[in-house]
Amino acid sequence: MISVKKIDNPADLETVFDIRQKVFVEEQHVPREEEYDEFEETAAHYLATYNGEPAGVARWRETDKGVKLERFAVLPEFRNKEVGGYILKQVLADVLPLHAGKTIYLHAQVPAMNFYARHGFEKVGEMFSECDIEHFKMVL
Repeated sequence: MISVKKIDNPADLETVFDIRQKVFVEEQHVPREEEYDEFEETAAHYLATYNGEPAGVARWRETDKGVKLERFAVLPEFRNKEVGGYILKQVLADVLPLHAGKTIYLHAQVPAMNFYARHGFEKVGEMFSECDIEHFKMVL
C-alpha cells in the first residue's frame, strides 16, 4: 500500500532529506550544496511510504512565476510501483485548490518527462542543464 503525507515534523523531514541524499547526491552525483537550499524551511515537503517503508519524496513552493513542484525522488527499490504517481497526485490535490489560476510548473529530468506528460504536464522551451543533468521546463 502506498500512502503520501505532507510533512509536519522534524523526524519525517530528516527522512525526506535522507531519500534526497540517496537519490540526488549519491545516485545522480548532484553536489550536496546544490541539493539543499534556502527554501527547505518554507517549501511544503511530502513523504511517500510503500507498505510502511519510506519510498519517495517531493516538495513545492511559490515563486514569482507561479508554483514550482520539485525534488521528486523515489528510491530505486520502489520505482515502477506507482509511488511517483501517488506523490504527484497528492501534491497537485493540495496545490491546485490553494493556487487556482497560477502557473504550476516543474523542471523535469529528460528521462522523467513521459511520467509528467502522463499527468498533464507539457514541455515548454528548450532543454537546459541543472547540476549537469538535462531538463525541460514542463507546465500543467
